[in-house]
Amino acid sequence: MKRMLDIAVSLLLLPLLGVVVCLAFIANRFEGGGTIWFRQTRYGVHGLPFSIHKLRTMRVAEDGIHFRQAHAGDARVTPFGRFLRSTSLDELPQILNVLKGDMSIVGPRPHPTLLDETYRDAIEDFEKRYHVKPGITGLAQVRGLRGPTETVEVMRKRIESDLEYVDRASLMLDIEILFRTLRAVLVRKNAF
Repeated sequence: MKRMLDIAVSLLLLPLLGVVVCLAFIANRFEGGGTIWFRQTRYGVHGLPFSIHKLRTMRVAEDGIHFRQAHAGDARVTPFGRFLRSTSLDELPQILNVLKGDMSIVGPRPHPTLLDETYRDAIEDFEKRYHVKPGITGLAQVRGLRGPTETVEVMRKRIESDLEYVDRASLMLDIEILFRTLRAVLVRKNAF
């Protein structure tokens, strides 16, 4: 049932992805060019790496050891990129990851690999989050636990929600998180 929900929601969002990609392409021409598509390595189910799809929102595309989290007022973020990030539309290409089977609509949000490498030994049961597919949205995100994770304590709070999701995972919880995500996107809490 979860896979059916993933496919149904992804197919419903495909037209929106097409519109957003077209707008990103046009905005990109005015903001200096370059690719609009961004891929980054993340760890998925069973801790296996995969390439996550995003719309590029910054003038640089960082991965691996060169990764640095974006923050409010970050000069690397383009003007249209600010809009994409504030509305979470930069994450929309991940429906392709969902259709491919690397991700689900709902699950623990996959971090850039450097963040996982930094915090996995510092937070108890960190790797339990790999027991399920990562998601475009999750319990941590609807609780407002988004944005930079510059301390162990900030990351621990996010991971606690991820682990709670792993323990409580159900179709009803996924549906609840989807509705809460829609509300969070409209309010734009902790998005920049």
